[in-house]
Amino acid sequence: MKILLANDDGIMAPGIHTLAKHLIDKHEIIIIAPETQRSAQSHAITLHKPIVIKEVKLDGIDAPAYSISGTPADCVRVGMELLTDGDVDIVLSGINMGLNSGMDILYSGTVSAAIEANLYGVPSIAVSAEWCKGDVNYEIAAKYAVKLIDKLEIEKIDTPMVLNLNTPFDLHDPEVPIKVCRTGGPIYDYYMTESNGNGEKTLKVIGRKDTVLEEDTDRLFLSKGFATLTPLSYDFTNFKLMDKVRKCIEENDKCE
Repeated sequence: MKILLANDDGIMAPGIHTLAKHLIDKHEIIIIAPETQRSAQSHAITLHKPIVIKEVKLDGIDAPAYSISGTPADCVRVGMELLTDGDVDIVLSGINMGLNSGMDILYSGTVSAAIEANLYGVPSIAVSAEWCKGDVNYEIAAKYAVKLIDKLEIEKIDTPMVLNLNTPFDLHDPEVPIKVCRTGGPIYDYYMTESNGNGEKTLKVIGRKDTVLEEDTDRLFLSKGFATLTPLSYDFTNFKLMDKVRKCIEENDKCE
């Protein structure tokens, strides 16, 4: 299987190296990642300046690797448009340093790179591992990702597929199957404001405040030590409101 690996932590990040080493013996891989850390870029793409592409040699990984000056979504675009001629079976994005659960997926460059693959008709998996006291267990995330690829029959998938895989630092039980579940709610940031003394103020994130963990969500299962998997959709259409809005606009009914 031909696999394109991307991420948002950068070409030298240990997560993408770990994933590559777990895949390289059984699959043909190509690595395309930002030249520097580009976390929380969401689905930004580079429009107003050229994207610089550099071939990189990664220690212990005998596979073509490239750094680019763009965003995580750009990595997939560069791969599909230039470096692979679109000949890719699946895109894996990660392994991210930190979870991408709940509504954090909206800001995630890791998830957006996976979604970008679907715009090219290629199935994808975003892979993220919990950051815990300055450490990340990339090995667990890589093993779960490999298991997923082995179980999925990629050639039989006839619809766009984005899977969001998250693994906790300490697994509840390695033999327990992945919890397939919905995403949880938002995780709010703590902000601090400072005065610069010249009429300006600055605002910066200084921490995170967890909200209530909802039942049957990725955030709840991860807190209990389970790996989670969520199929994602990037169609933002609110189908529940479609008919109501149509009646208001097209039929001049009152919106209630």
